[in-house]
Amino acid sequence: MKLLVPRRTSRRTFLKRAALTVGTAQALGGTFLFAGEPPGAKLRTAVIGCGGRGEVSLEGALGENLVAIVDIDDKRLAAASKKAAERGAQPKTFSDYRRMFDTMHKEIDAVFVATPDHHHAPASMLAIQHGKHVYCEKPLCHDVFEARALAHAARRHKVTTMMGNQGHCEEGYRLLCEYIWAGAIGDVLETHSWSGFVNGGAGPRPLAKPMPAGLHWDEWLGPAPYREYHEGLHPLYWRYYRDFGTGGLGDWGCHNLDGVFWALSPGHPASIECLGTVGGNGEKYPQAGVIRWNIPARGSMPAMKVHWYDGAKLQTKGEPEDRVGQISLPNYPPMLAEFEKKYDCDFREGFDGGTFYIGTKGVMHTGCYGHRPLILPESAHQAFPVPDKRIPRIKGTPIAHFLQCCKQQGQTCANFEYAAAITEFLLLGNLAARAGAGTKVEWDGAKGRCTNLPEVNDYLRRSYRKGWTI
Repeated sequence: MKLLVPRRTSRRTFLKRAALTVGTAQALGGTFLFAGEPPGAKLRTAVIGCGGRGEVSLEGALGENLVAIVDIDDKRLAAASKKAAERGAQPKTFSDYRRMFDTMHKEIDAVFVATPDHHHAPASMLAIQHGKHVYCEKPLCHDVFEARALAHAARRHKVTTMMGNQGHCEEGYRLLCEYIWAGAIGDVLETHSWSGFVNGGAGPRPLAKPMPAGLHWDEWLGPAPYREYHEGLHPLYWRYYRDFGTGGLGDWGCHNLDGVFWALSPGHPASIECLGTVGGNGEKYPQAGVIRWNIPARGSMPAMKVHWYDGAKLQTKGEPEDRVGQISLPNYPPMLAEFEKKYDCDFREGFDGGTFYIGTKGVMHTGCYGHRPLILPESAHQAFPVPDKRIPRIKGTPIAHFLQCCKQQGQTCANFEYAAAITEFLLLGNLAARAGAGTKVEWDGAKGRCTNLPEVNDYLRRSYRKGWTI
């Protein structure tokens, strides 16, 4: 009988349950906070973006003193106001977070940012510049310039910051780090991570349509180039578009490559390569792709190759159960079937994905969000001594951890220093996809520049519409 690696829930189910996620802390230097009720008065909180992940932020903000909410959709704003009123709060409402900061920044202590990706940096930067603590959903920002700018601003203003990345706050990745650091699989030479969610597309931009009532379109566009309203953006599929989202890497790479980045400290890659894509164009990210980061030796760790597979494979003739040309199968790593047979495991966790860590002495696997780190086969896992706990654990949700750190002037487990580094790493994969399949992007991490293809450096920083620069 095969060992079953637990299958993950859908994105929709995960969002509903996210408020109950158990969080822990990460040792990254600085002050870390542990179990216990934080002292002091309640924080004055504001939420920017009230739908999707914003619903989780709203719940956390309501546990303090919610004073302001922002959303570009009047229906969402009304629903958030109603929920706040039911909890005894009467926050001021805005459709533009710039106006909120202009009119009441002195009344706010901490800000939650749960907008589409293209607003993450402008909203977070405004909060930091006003001396506010910031919790921003993943990915931290839209491009490499923004990642470095936010990390610098957070250091300069000495505020508490956190990127919302649930798996980073759970037990799984901590255990993974401790097993790998204890030598459970020797030196890790390559990793293979994947997610089957499609966050790209093909074809032209949809035709313009009349804007729905109650939608503040100019504010939704924000820093992005102006375009007429069309379907397929608000509220769900903006991730497909280069102007607004960050593709599969920004969405799911933060979850499934987090263990690689934490346990193996890849730092700046020497180069990045796109090994192939499906679909995509100047407007939209590919529907599927394979990226490889070439990591140099770091201290006692040898050189390593990091692989990412996202999206889903196109069906071809000979597979009658699916229509030809339709996307339906997760883009699994090529060794998955071999490992299933060799280790008698089921790794097909639907579209959420996972990671294989291949070392000189063995193989490990984690599910999405780092769930159930396992040395393969399971008998090897049972035989290896449980490693010492080298990373602190805390109780509570990720948002509770953030709020506690705000009150005690500490740093969170995923502050903007860490968040900027992993976000930049992921976005370099998109840079390689821009360069094209089979092209190597040589990277100078210290200077933040591609050295062999100067034209791709144009994608390291976007142009902002007037009034939305950072």
